[in-house]
Amino acid sequence: MAIMIQRVLNKLNQYKICVYAVCKNEEQFVDRWMDAAAEADAVIAADTGSIDRTVEKLRERGAAVYEAYISPWRSDKARNAALSHVPEDADICVCADLDEIFEPGWRQKLESAWKPEHTQARCQFVWSNNSDGTPNQQYPVEKIHRRHGFRWVHPAHEDVLKYSGTDPDKTVWAEGLILHHYPDPSKPKARRLPLLELAAEENPRDDRAMFWLGREYFFYGKYDPAVDTLKKHLSLPSAKWAEERSASMGFIARCYEARGDMSQAKAWLFRALAECPDVREPYLGLVKLGYMEGDWPLTCAMAEKGMSIIHDSGSYLVQPESWGAALYDYGSISAYNMGLYEKARDYARRACEHSPDDDRLQSNLSLMEKKLAEHMKGGSPL
Repeated sequence: MAIMIQRVLNKLNQYKICVYAVCKNEEQFVDRWMDAAAEADAVIAADTGSIDRTVEKLRERGAAVYEAYISPWRSDKARNAALSHVPEDADICVCADLDEIFEPGWRQKLESAWKPEHTQARCQFVWSNNSDGTPNQQYPVEKIHRRHGFRWVHPAHEDVLKYSGTDPDKTVWAEGLILHHYPDPSKPKARRLPLLELAAEENPRDDRAMFWLGREYFFYGKYDPAVDTLKKHLSLPSAKWAEERSASMGFIARCYEARGDMSQAKAWLFRALAECPDVREPYLGLVKLGYMEGDWPLTCAMAEKGMSIIHDSGSYLVQPESWGAALYDYGSISAYNMGLYEKARDYARRACEHSPDDDRLQSNLSLMEKKLAEHMKGGSPL
């Protein structure tokens, strides 16, 4: 009944909007997803072989479900199969997986931002949440587009929308439109690497595909191919985004660190911060290396430089650790070891503000407050 009422209300809206998705064995997500998708005029799902009640439940909730057997598997082909079933007269297409949920009222926000000349819309994507429900990692995504002139490319799940229409490609920011990701931890991720390898093989001059592959090699502990691939990424003429280049250098540094070559790790981290000095990640990397080597001046200096950056870039490359307690924690420890007890206490307090339930941080703060009191009582310089 609620969906029927919503669709009556939708007739009063300016644009015809369709939500589409690819699904397989996701019956546990159907009701939550359909509750959010009900604001659309049509809901399309391409099922790639469910053996549970996903298809049945989607149809019961009013979605149009089509079979799409993709072999060998490619995410782009699956998404394009779903897109092909979107009605030809749809004005706006919204791609949202079943583990991705828009906040209520998303349609109104999208319609308020969209104009007839627009081809795509960007919105905020909350990739992960903290234990208290607040956003952990979030960044803008482009999953909203016109019905015609678009197709998905790249075989891995990190597929990309490609525009081939005749009108100028104009993207609008949909203010207040937020898409939340609630991943299923039981989903296998083993096929990501071969798909990313295929993406790089098919698109050897695609810098994004090369970066994703190099990063994935690092995650798998394949450090030699990771370094080779990331260096290839940096050599591509299209690899011009400073923040992504810096991230690539940072992963190269982590590969050398994992292999025990701290000199090369440090050199690549300095290159990373020179490439993009306005992000915290390379500073935190140098802080950790300084800490491991007992180089307290380096640790403290890099921690303070990182702390001085007060706004993150908002991109998918932002690492939540860089914006938590870590810099203040390392800063306090390094200051303490240099006898800078007041600074150590102040940074320890900031660390505890970020992680108030961390017993170790609270213990460090107590130690530094005690040490500072002793020095002040003895008249020693701070």
